[in-house]
Amino acid sequence: MHLLSFVAPVFAARCTVVVAEDGACVVVDPGAGVAAAVAAEIAARGLRPAAVLVTHGHADHTWDAGALAETLDVPVRVHAADAYRLADPFGTLGALGGAAHDPSGPLGQALTAAGVDVHAYHRPARLEPFGADATDPRSADVTWQVGEVTVVARHAPGHTEGSTLYLLDAGDGQPVVLTGDVLFAGTIGRTDLPGGDGPIMARTLRDVVARLDPRAVVVPGHGPTSDMATELATNPFLARG
Repeated sequence: MHLLSFVAPVFAARCTVVVAEDGACVVVDPGAGVAAAVAAEIAARGLRPAAVLVTHGHADHTWDAGALAETLDVPVRVHAADAYRLADPFGTLGALGGAAHDPSGPLGQALTAAGVDVHAYHRPARLEPFGADATDPRSADVTWQVGEVTVVARHAPGHTEGSTLYLLDAGDGQPVVLTGDVLFAGTIGRTDLPGGDGPIMARTLRDVVARLDPRAVVVPGHGPTSDMATELATNPFLARG
């Protein structure tokens, strides 16, 4: 397994392509402005995409999901509790989104600055929601196989209702977890946007994040990578002591 990383020009959201040894792959969190580069890289490497996955429904992580999925002829998979967000990327971001297609709001400004047409959002045509319970971070995992890579979708609500961790295990003793906006290096995601919930986030951190394999490499939705051993020891929201 290896990972290809792309940073979207809007809010610097990370898009990750998870590549198995046999060329199978999944794309995680294609934010605004990355679709062309991701599609070109997949074609150049002769990869076989299976799906577009999103960690949560905020527009900085999903803006290009529909267009890219159509180009690659694959479905978009998102936790059921966040599926509604992909129909309304502006309205589900609260003050950050502003009015639909409003170039004066924070999202509209960021899109315009990056050269992205605020009217060009492409709603996913093949949306495959998974999961059910919007509040229980202990709800059942969903698992897919991508070549030798086992991809486990683990519900981790708090930043949004359907926030999801993607646990990657290629059987090589080096697990990876894509944390979206739940966990960052040294901190955690905000809970003050619509659908965010501080107490639920606290439960997610306690019952889900703190129980992850300490060996796991942490690949967050923004900023530098880390590892769970470091986060468990030093992240003030997780540190044991």
